[in-house]
Amino acid sequence: MSPPSPPPLTPRLVGLTGGIATGKSTVSRLLIDAGLPLLDADQIARDVVAPGSEGLAEVAAAFGEGVLLPDGSLDRAALGARVFADPDARQRLNAITHPRIAAETARRTQDLFQRGAPLVVYDAPLLVENHLHHGMDLLLVVAVSPQVQLRRLAARDGLSPEACAQRVAAQLPLAQKIAAADVVIDNDGTPEATRAQVEALLRALPARLWPDQPDADARMRAALAQLS
Repeated sequence: MSPPSPPPLTPRLVGLTGGIATGKSTVSRLLIDAGLPLLDADQIARDVVAPGSEGLAEVAAAFGEGVLLPDGSLDRAALGARVFADPDARQRLNAITHPRIAAETARRTQDLFQRGAPLVVYDAPLLVENHLHHGMDLLLVVAVSPQVQLRRLAARDGLSPEACAQRVAAQLPLAQKIAAADVVIDNDGTPEATRAQVEALLRALPARLWPDQPDADARMRAALAQLS
């Protein structure tokens, strides 16, 4: 008679964050490629203000029809220009979207756990600002130096130095996110260097999340294989 199968691993929630243009998306793709289920807060934020949604109607009521494109969808560039230049406007937008994002994130997380996911990565730029990292089992922060951050932001979005500085200043200082991190991924270097750090993290992850389970690595991999 074969021994009984061990119970499922206790589901864990892993936070992934960083500053604007630090390369968080690069790290999230590497985690997805490794088979980890990942929820993207930016995508969820788009979903809760999709055309026809209550969220979009409330945003339009708060900021005017000027934040809508001719097809009725959200004009993200116009809205972004408003909220990055005005802290009160940013707070108004957050009051509309954040509760909806939180509710949808919780629903999708529970769905993954019920399907047998041993862990879920929640990729969100404002984890530390909104104190959500306190509810995470592990917090990953992607970091770069200030000079690299500004250079990459200008190259990515075609912004002026003043606009780049404004967008960086609108976020919590990266140093404070690093101080809250359990693991920091330094993305100042080459893509190969970042990949090596992520691979080291993946090897260490089972022991970090389930330190009392010596077979956590094999059980995590088996559960992820079934999930896919």
